[in-house]
Amino acid sequence: MGFYFENHASMYARAGMQVEKTLETVVRRFIGQNPAHPPTYRAFNRHGILRGKDYRYAADFSRLYPDARLGQFVYAWAKIWSETESSIRFDVNCHSPLLIWRNGEQIFRSDIFQERYFKERAELNIALRAGWNHLVIRFKKTRGGFGAVFGTWLGKLPYYFVMPVPEREGQEGWLHTEPLDRDLASIPTEGTNLAATGVRWLPSLEWPAAQAKMGNFQRMFGTPAGACAVGWTRALFTQADGGTYTLSGSARAPLEIVVADKVVHSVAAAGPFSARVTVPFGLHDVMVRATCAGSDWGFELKIADPAGGALAFSSPCRIAGSSETWIHLGPIAPATAADLAALRDLNKLAPGAAGADVYWRLDLPDTWVRPYNDNALYGKWNYPLGVTLYGVLHAAKAVGSEDAQRYVANHLQFCCDTFRYAHWDKEQYGGATNVHHLLTSLDSLDDCGSAGSALLEVAKYFDLRGFRVIADIVADHISTKQIRLSDGTFFRKNLMHSFHEDTLWADDLYMSVPFLCRYYQLTGDAKYIDDAARQFLGFKRLLFLPDLKLMAHVYDFMRDMNTGIPWGRGNGWVVFSLSELLAVLPKDHALRPALLSMFRELCEGLLAQQDADGMWHQVINEHDSYIETSCTSMFAYAFARGVQQGLFAQPEPYVAAVFRAWSALNRNSIDHLGNVHGVCRGSEFSFQSEYYKKDLLWNLNDTHGIGIVLLAGVEVLKLTKFLQGAKA
Repeated sequence: MGFYFENHASMYARAGMQVEKTLETVVRRFIGQNPAHPPTYRAFNRHGILRGKDYRYAADFSRLYPDARLGQFVYAWAKIWSETESSIRFDVNCHSPLLIWRNGEQIFRSDIFQERYFKERAELNIALRAGWNHLVIRFKKTRGGFGAVFGTWLGKLPYYFVMPVPEREGQEGWLHTEPLDRDLASIPTEGTNLAATGVRWLPSLEWPAAQAKMGNFQRMFGTPAGACAVGWTRALFTQADGGTYTLSGSARAPLEIVVADKVVHSVAAAGPFSARVTVPFGLHDVMVRATCAGSDWGFELKIADPAGGALAFSSPCRIAGSSETWIHLGPIAPATAADLAALRDLNKLAPGAAGADVYWRLDLPDTWVRPYNDNALYGKWNYPLGVTLYGVLHAAKAVGSEDAQRYVANHLQFCCDTFRYAHWDKEQYGGATNVHHLLTSLDSLDDCGSAGSALLEVAKYFDLRGFRVIADIVADHISTKQIRLSDGTFFRKNLMHSFHEDTLWADDLYMSVPFLCRYYQLTGDAKYIDDAARQFLGFKRLLFLPDLKLMAHVYDFMRDMNTGIPWGRGNGWVVFSLSELLAVLPKDHALRPALLSMFRELCEGLLAQQDADGMWHQVINEHDSYIETSCTSMFAYAFARGVQQGLFAQPEPYVAAVFRAWSALNRNSIDHLGNVHGVCRGSEFSFQSEYYKKDLLWNLNDTHGIGIVLLAGVEVLKLTKFLQGAKA
């Protein structure tokens, strides 16, 4: 048996050293398991308990209920899904006494210390069963406060709760009661009927009586004279070859009814209307465009088929959390309202009539349409995905797959398209976004450099609309905002993730240098390549282990020392990134000799640690640690590039090491279905190797390794052609 699976199940057993076959199989597996689904669009109420900038929920009942009496209670209720039996880390700042129930069982009661030190987080590990899990929190008002902040322990790892009742299925947030004088008779959980609780739950689904009497556009948008608003739904028109349908309803202002981008009826004045229209067969967008005259405005619309049966409307974005079938946009300028096709791009904001951007909402109190990228990977922006997309792009190019290249481009185009919306979302709803949560809370190189590098790489081959906006923001963060030591070397400080405070990580050379290299190529400004070059010398000063000719993983400024542990992927990030830099660094650059010396030194140290089978290990110099796929791939990649660039005085040992590593990866790490095994998961750090060997274990198809495996294969192909050319 191989290390991770039976020998007969390996890629090598099926394809031997056919590099293109390995690349194609891994790429197809990745894309097949991560289809390009659009976001989930959820109803979202802007009133009540919202997630803030740290991605936790803030229940400030002192603000919501300033007249609440001492001793009164508020209950909050929500649910969260778990695919399997698992757990979530759940942090609470107790501003008042709390009780928490999970699926009807009490699991937490705050104590006086947690209530006294309300600025400190109380940590819970909440076990979840497979399926839905209902959480209920009871808050009690005291003189000390009324409420709590609770949820994820880290904004970089966000999760959210949804409403626990069928009529709001899929809407994010928590139901909560008004202040109560008595405890609930029973704790609500799965199957509880709201009415049976005997109390009112908020936020409300009903408009106040005065607003309910208004036209729908007035109650949502006010009465801005001259502005427009649009309503949008869909309907299936079932008559073959174009049937005649009856429109009926009422208008409170002039409006147009548009079906399948054709104006089928215009209403010149307020009042009831009826018309017969011909519409071709199919599922079509139905839109109503109205103009406000400074008074009440809005519409009601029905469509009947030739037999008199009412056509059923459906939400154009399959809205979760509401039964509403119409979504609405406004107030917008007439010129904006003229281009209905552009307005239907739900990745984009629309310019509002008063200047501020606007987005789609529902005809419910304080309720908007909100996109949530619930895909596991597609359309996401993070550092392991950055190197994954880089690898998929070049593997797809190597095997001639246009559709796989387009998949990568579409992924990053989605990131570009939603970037502006994400910042608007952050301002509108308290700070926690559901697309681009890293770029909207940017505080580290992890958040931007790797994915930004992939963005620039893909932009070399595809016309990515809007990519430069993101690229410039990433460049500005790295160059002017990222915390540095006095010599300009990057380190980690003032982070959302406090465990990383006052540290310097080998990983950060990949989180910065490849982007700086590509931004230098994009702009021609040498300051970016100069900065990239200087980083290696600063990192070497603090992390280099001269006896091993390897790099320690982390420097801890609290202890003023490095960890002394040569973690595999940490060294991989260094030598991988250094090979990228040397490929574009001008031959006459002042730091090139020092960087070339560093590259050779590290490669010498790494070559000495390759095992007899061709792999490298999780802790490079401790071969009782598991064989690790991502570092093996990165070392092979760097060696192959070094040979092709003429960086080695004696290239032959490195050529042999590349092909031994690629053979070993195909035998040990890549199975015949294209699954990638043995990739160490995302790390923290430790001063003992046991953490890396026993706690920091591997995942299947982890994005920290998929792209790197692909890039190694691409370089094996290039090296093969290079060597064949040299012999010819």
